Amino acid sequence: MELTQRQAEVLYYIRSYQEKLGITPTIREICSHFGLKGPAGIHRILHVLVEKGYLIAPAGKKRSWRIPGGPVGKTIPIIGRIAAGIPIMALENREDELPIDPSIFGSKTCFALRVQGDSMIDAHIADGDLAIIRPQSQAENGQIVAVIVRNILHEASLKILRKTKGTTELHSANSAYPPMVFSGWHRGRIRIVGKLVGIIRKSY
Repeated sequence: MELTQRQAEVLYYIRSYQEKLGITPTIREICSHFGLKGPAGIHRILHVLVEKGYLIAPAGKKRSWRIPGGPVGKTIPIIGRIAAGIPIMALENREDELPIDPSIFGSKTCFALRVQGDSMIDAHIADGDLAIIRPQSQAENGQIVAVIVRNILHEASLKILRKTKGTTELHSANSAYPPMVFSGWHRGRIRIVGKLVGIIRKSY
């Protein structure tokens, strides 16, 4: 179906934004890009693009505009939660897909975790960011990892790994949160699910 010039421009912007940043733009971001003060015109254009089949708009989501068929090529799954005992890539964990080739982060396979809270703020990792994780069960001293601790951290959290001769420590990048220190058999409670290899910052 044919599009007007403005409809085509909006569709191109949404596609380019998603390919570049891995998420789709909000109505406010689309309006800002085209220098519009109000959203009414963009709402009409988006409605037409959905009607003509150029976009899919699942209900109830802020960044819901999607190109039909989903991302093309290799992608990175966004994992809502990683609970102890559930495989990382299990379908029930997946919220969405980033249309980004994992090789950009130096890995054949990655997944993304949504950051919650301010425990890693001093490492420039903020609430709402997408943390790109390379799956692995081991990590070096000082690296940031996604980790689960049996009976303590029931879902994957980002921590700085610190190893000493007798202990394994999990540190936040925020002095308000004390380190978690494990020694002896307690170190076996720690399960590393991956290493941080990148951050995608949310935009407003």
